[in-house]
Amino acid sequence: MMKGDRIMTIPKYKYEEVIKFWHNQSLKSKEDYMNVLESFSVLFAYNSGAIENDKITYHDTREIFNNGKIINFTGDLKTLFEINNQKDCYDYLLGKIVEKSPITEECIKKIHKILTKGTYDERRYVINKERPGEYKKHDYVTGINEVGSPVEDVKNDVKNLVEEINSTTPKKMEEIIKTAVYTHNVIEQIHPFADGNGRVGRILANYILMINDLPPIIIYNEDKKYYYAALEKFDSKEDISSMTEFFKYEMEKTWEKTLDKAKLENNTRNSKLNDYLENKNKDDDFDDIDK
Repeated sequence: MMKGDRIMTIPKYKYEEVIKFWHNQSLKSKEDYMNVLESFSVLFAYNSGAIENDKITYHDTREIFNNGKIINFTGDLKTLFEINNQKDCYDYLLGKIVEKSPITEECIKKIHKILTKGTYDERRYVINKERPGEYKKHDYVTGINEVGSPVEDVKNDVKNLVEEINSTTPKKMEEIIKTAVYTHNVIEQIHPFADGNGRVGRILANYILMINDLPPIIIYNEDKKYYYAALEKFDSKEDISSMTEFFKYEMEKTWEKTLDKAKLENNTRNSKLNDYLENKNKDDDFDDIDK
């Protein structure tokens, strides 16, 4: 697949195959989700953070998720908080995913509070008196021609989005993906918080996918050029088609290695079963001769 001046590799599996694999996992408990999301959670946190903070590394993210700490960390404190906050948010949402809790305004604000704890700079925290988990008090540039919703409209705009999301229950795969895309794009368009809106939007998109029994995706840092282009298309034309196709592509890319591993394990099991049956048949043949 050619995109601009870079070739995006075509994943081995279509998103329908990924979804079939996800459904076959029969996820019921937090433990079920933790097992299947073990590698995903680290990669998602790393890429979602690195899109906006190039000081975040995969190594540091893995250390936080696996060990709860980083030995000999030399980065800035904000980066450390951002990595740890991603883990805390993952832990917070797992139970809600199992329960399939609907999105609420308070849930969105809670996600933001967890993701941005300890990360606001002096301008936001001291001068503008803004806080994690609270809506912005000043306007910020969000795109080429946009500054997000005016401060006085933010609460109502978020409330309307939540009502819109919960007014219908998407059933088909395509409808669910479009709902996740739409929620993500509108949150970015509203830009309700002083910082961290991108991280909140990406978390919400995956939350919608998972409570509707679809696999979450990683928006890879290396693909952010196309991610931002799809966002700009929505800002200018209210068109979600580009982001929808991008989500499908990232879903395929996210789970490619997992499906490869599952296929290899399945082939190995089948090979062992065939060997067993073949040997058993030979033993039965010898038994017949002895008789």
